Amino acid sequence: MKFIIAPLSAILLAAPAIAQPAIDVATSRASLAGNWEGSLEYLDYTANQWFGIPVKTAIEDQGDGATIIRKSDFDDGPKVGIVRITSVELFDAARKTVSIGTFRKGKTADIYTYTVRLDGVPVDRTHWTMIEDVVGMDDNRPAILRITTTRDGNDLTALKQVDFQDDDKTEWLSRNRTKLTLKE
Repeated sequence: MKFIIAPLSAILLAAPAIAQPAIDVATSRASLAGNWEGSLEYLDYTANQWFGIPVKTAIEDQGDGATIIRKSDFDDGPKVGIVRITSVELFDAARKTVSIGTFRKGKTADIYTYTVRLDGVPVDRTHWTMIEDVVGMDDNRPAILRITTTRDGNDLTALKQVDFQDDDKTEWLSRNRTKLTLKE
């Protein structure tokens, strides 16, 4: 038996590791496809506490390695009712950017082009952190807007932060976050 195990062990140790496909921004974004449910949360600065409302989000990968359509529904109270926000996202691998057009009834369309990168080395398709940055406006002030999206298996958190550019400090303030769980 020793004669069989020793050669077998040597073969297994010498065999190259099975290569895992590289996890890049496009692969990570494509892994978002599905139906998600959770909460859209806002930080109450005076109480330093998050408050949220239920949200459902459907993400559709368009199969071209670049385009995603995202539809989110939430109840905005008795006067407004259900709100649908639809975003069309286009990833440009060469420029390392994602352009996002966001559309909501009664609002002006927002279109931003974020730089996008993975933070650290992803574990696999469902365990990664992605950071998107853009120079824009928040609260009528010039700011760098940052969205940090973390996928941990079937859980997804997207945190929006801002660093106002009209002061002398670098300070990331949390604005809102979406916490979702994959349902399908």
